[in-house]
Amino acid sequence: MKIAVIGQSLFGQEVYCHLRKEGYEVVGVFTVPDKNGKADPLGLEAEKDGVPVFKFPRWREKGQALPDVVAKYQALGAELNVLPFCSQFIPMEVINAPRHGSIIYHPSLLPRHRGASAINWTLIHGDKKGGFTVFWADDGLDTGDLLLQRECEILPDDTVSTLYNRFLFPEGIKGMVQAVRLIAEGRAPRVPQPEEGATYEGIQKKETAKINWEQPAEAIHNWIRGNDKVPGAWTEACGQKLTFFNSMLNTAGLVPEGEALPIPGAHRPGVVTKAGLILFGNDDRMLLVKNIQLEDGKMIPASHFFRGEDSSALELTEAELVTMEAVRSAWKRILPNVLEVEDSTDFFKSGAASVDVVRLVEEVKELCDGVELENEDVYMATTFKDFIQLLVRKLRGDDKESECIIDYVEMTVNKLTLRMPHQLFIGGTFVDAEGAKTYETINPTDGSVICQVSLAQVSDVDKAVAAAKDAFENGLWGKISARDRGRLLYRLADLMEQHQEELATIEALDAGAVYTLALKTHVGMSIQTFRYFAGWCDKIQGSTIPINQARPNRNLTLTRKEPIGVCGIVIPWNYPLMMLSWKTAACLAAGNTVVIKPAQVTPLTALKFAELTLKAGIPKGVINILPGSGSLVGQRLSDHPDVRKIGFTGSTEVGKHIMKSCALSNVKKVSLELGGKSPLIIFADCDLSKAVQMGMSSVFFNKGENCIAAGRLFIEDSIHDQFVQKVVEEVKKMKIGNPLDRDTNHGPQNHQAHLRKLIEYCQRGVKEGATLVCGGNQVPRPGFFFEPTVFTDVEDHMFIAKEESFGPVMVISRFADGDMDTVLSRANATEFGLASGVFTRDIGKALYVSDKLEAGTVFINTYNKTDVAAPFGGFKQSGFGKDLGEAALNEYLRVKTVTFEY
Repeated sequence: MKIAVIGQSLFGQEVYCHLRKEGYEVVGVFTVPDKNGKADPLGLEAEKDGVPVFKFPRWREKGQALPDVVAKYQALGAELNVLPFCSQFIPMEVINAPRHGSIIYHPSLLPRHRGASAINWTLIHGDKKGGFTVFWADDGLDTGDLLLQRECEILPDDTVSTLYNRFLFPEGIKGMVQAVRLIAEGRAPRVPQPEEGATYEGIQKKETAKINWEQPAEAIHNWIRGNDKVPGAWTEACGQKLTFFNSMLNTAGLVPEGEALPIPGAHRPGVVTKAGLILFGNDDRMLLVKNIQLEDGKMIPASHFFRGEDSSALELTEAELVTMEAVRSAWKRILPNVLEVEDSTDFFKSGAASVDVVRLVEEVKELCDGVELENEDVYMATTFKDFIQLLVRKLRGDDKESECIIDYVEMTVNKLTLRMPHQLFIGGTFVDAEGAKTYETINPTDGSVICQVSLAQVSDVDKAVAAAKDAFENGLWGKISARDRGRLLYRLADLMEQHQEELATIEALDAGAVYTLALKTHVGMSIQTFRYFAGWCDKIQGSTIPINQARPNRNLTLTRKEPIGVCGIVIPWNYPLMMLSWKTAACLAAGNTVVIKPAQVTPLTALKFAELTLKAGIPKGVINILPGSGSLVGQRLSDHPDVRKIGFTGSTEVGKHIMKSCALSNVKKVSLELGGKSPLIIFADCDLSKAVQMGMSSVFFNKGENCIAAGRLFIEDSIHDQFVQKVVEEVKKMKIGNPLDRDTNHGPQNHQAHLRKLIEYCQRGVKEGATLVCGGNQVPRPGFFFEPTVFTDVEDHMFIAKEESFGPVMVISRFADGDMDTVLSRANATEFGLASGVFTRDIGKALYVSDKLEAGTVFINTYNKTDVAAPFGGFKQSGFGKDLGEAALNEYLRVKTVTFEY
């Protein structure tokens, strides 16, 4: 069936891609003209595929179809028009032209909410059910016969964005494809739309989005969330127009204590609290608004509304006025070039240097009897007025922010009492996810539930990114020196070391890591990583570059290495804390702020790490941690316009998707550490005992859940049988058991879905003719245990020879004695190139093989030997970019060139 796709945006692009995957012929794509030189994603995708793309500004004029436009359409011979989120008016000459007609996607349950603002009105009306409709186009406005409908529950705190991202976008794509399938099969219904229950409301505009306060709190909440993003629900207060965003009806536990915000027409004044702005309906119920947009367009947290206003300045007592004059005298002594210290006098603009900061802090501490004052306080309050306000607040004790309250889950395990945070970590605070969403994290040793963990939503990602952006642009992190930044990272490493037994136990509990390995590698290398990059903080420097002079003048050109901004880090489940550390340490050392998405199945060490960052004094907002799904949290980080870099470790398939999203959103910088199928070549002239020992480690280390695991061993013919015999003997000695037992060396696989994949992987190997020497089955005991497995007689065409198991499966192939070039060719015959290895006593052979192997790491007569100073990353479809070593810093820096003429 020949299809014309008429639409736009990522939704249109995804529908187009899925239709092509289903085998339909797309004969043409019609999308909107480029905006500001940027093509629509639908058109970009079609152009890559060589599909004709048309970008008509309009299809008709004065109600009449444009003949040349219709002619270009008709020339394609489409048999069906598919309109995903089409915003243009398409003439009936085009709608009725194909023999199968035209189908359109609409984001409501028609006949309810016909028109362009359907999602907004679904929320404004407080509908309990929402969904989408695929209908047959006619000459009315969303009035055609129904083909397919899907519904979902509307959650109390859903916004336009959450409803769209959670259901209308992913399920809508599936619905459009299913509708086309029904048409192709001749089974597509045509159900006339009923008029009963039909509604139509106009497009929401700013002038019509003013809040009516004469209604209950729930109705006000629905109005605010229904106008979320665009156009924004607004009211007049404090002499300006205020627009409210991110409304929540769930105010359980909130106390309306704070500064009153009078709102004309409201039943009661609003209250600015630490949690946000509390508003009241005429039923006296509360709702909470998290963000306010001021009339000048600036968006601020609602909790900050009164900050910086003159009304917030403290009125000083007589004693405090005396202190102020004493401090003014100290400023005069330190700033001899200033004739008079005024309220507006800026400490640094008046010539003060870093040594003067120390002097001022010490003088004021002596003057004020040991008041707690730090160098950073001077940097945050640089004018005399601001400094006095800060000092008086400290003297009064008003500056003490409430201690971070952590709702721990406590367990006694491994002779320790574990105290584990389980909420999201945003802006230096542990908070529930939007809508109080949670999920269960599972202990792979016995399948039991460890605890409920907050499940981040798209709105939570936006909050975390906003916190990271504010910390980067306005916070202390960008103001302190690089050396002080390193000092904080050293302190964090020390705290991780102090808590290493606790961290390793959590890693064993949540990820199934063998405790002794977790202590040495998962946690031990994490500590080393932070210490290594802490040392780099004050050694990031540019260069001076000789360029052609502008005679008779001269030039000086230099480069500066600068932080990128807000970075998103998405980490896997095999080394939860270590992968977090590998990326985050380099990211922070470079001066960035970060939003981290731990793997959904292993969130607990990341959240414990978040607690340690507070104890280390890392400024709030610099580090944010969001447990949640990759499709929601990872996708939003990839799409978010304020995120400037994504660091990802995971599968090649997901890495490709992230790279695509980063390109389409704002051309983010990306580094990817993806899948592997690392070859290990063992020659007959090796130290066989060591080769067996390291060969075992190359496969079974960390239960095989190791990105650089040797995915295929090539054994030279003359030692093949002996090697296999010794390996099987060693496998039988391995103790499978509780990862917390000190003599266990093989624990459970990380989660049940992965266990099932390993079983299927081995079944396929047997089916294709490989010899299963041992293992291949789940261990008959509670939990997700899988037997260490050995396959021989594996041929190059087999699935297990080409695909990664990511588990304890040794895949062995022979190669003819002395046939070095052939085995190299076989080893390189993969799209992966993460790691590789060779065992031989012949140094010339070792170097030759290391030159020829196409992988980011080559191990010679060893394996798994990584170090924080050695760059780590892959070639080909194993990704690009580096973790660890100096090279990792460059992933989180940008280079600026500065040229002077003199």
